[in-house]
Formats: sequence, structure tokens, C-alpha cells
Amino acid sequence: MSNPRPNHPQPANSGSPARPDYQGAPANALPLTASEDRQWATLSHFGGILGFVPSLIIYLVFRDRGPFTAQESKEALNFTLPPTILALVAWLLSFIPVVGGYFAILNALIWIVVAVYSVIAGIECNRGRPYRYRFNLRRFR
Repeated sequence: MSNPRPNHPQPANSGSPARPDYQGAPANALPLTASEDRQWATLSHFGGILGFVPSLIIYLVFRDRGPFTAQESKEALNFTLPPTILALVAWLLSFIPVVGGYFAILNALIWIVVAVYSVIAGIECNRGRPYRYRFNLRRFR
């Protein structure tokens, strides 16, 4: 039976040890630069337009790599989680025949408020200033 991997001989005068076929990635990710830190923090607030999922993902992925991103994504997550849950409940209740229209309007109002505050926070964060939402439960610390 033949060897499935071809042999890759080292040059005769290379002087370096043979390299393994696979070289792993570093165990720890590199810290974010200042501009990357501000960028991801800004995106965590702008992501509030889509609900709490973007800020949650950014928090979980980048919290150990940039202090500003960790702070701002946690703030955005704390702000967007309760309204997202309320909007989902209002959306489900909007299928009730007689009162569904009221819940649909409530759902739209919730998303408008979250979107407006998320854009305001994202703009402030892009300028390098931390943003604190006025009405925030701050469940995650």
C-alpha cells in the first residue's frame, strides 16, 4: 500500500528542523488595537437594531481582547435583551384575532425606541466616549 501523503524532503543545506504538517493557531487571541476596540464597541451598539444577539456575540468573542468593547457590549446587551424579549412576546400576541393589532403596534414602537437609542449610543461610542443608557437594567455585570 502506498503512502497517501507525498514526501517533502528538506533542502540539503537548510539547517532548520523539519516542520510538522500542521501548525496550530496561538492559544490566546491578540488584544484589539485602539481603533478595533472602538469599532467593535460601536458595532455592539448599532447591532441593537437587530436585537440582543449582535451585542451578545461581540461580548462573548471580544470581551477579553478589548476593555472598551467589553464595557460597551455589556452595556448594549443589558439594554437590548429585555426589549427584544418584550418585542418577541408582542409579536406572538399580535396573532390574536381581535387585539393583535395593538400588539403589532406595540412591537413596532419597541423596535423604534431600541433602534433610536442604539444609533445614538453607537454614534457616541464611535467618538470614543462610553455610553450609558438612561433606562437599563444592567443584569450582566
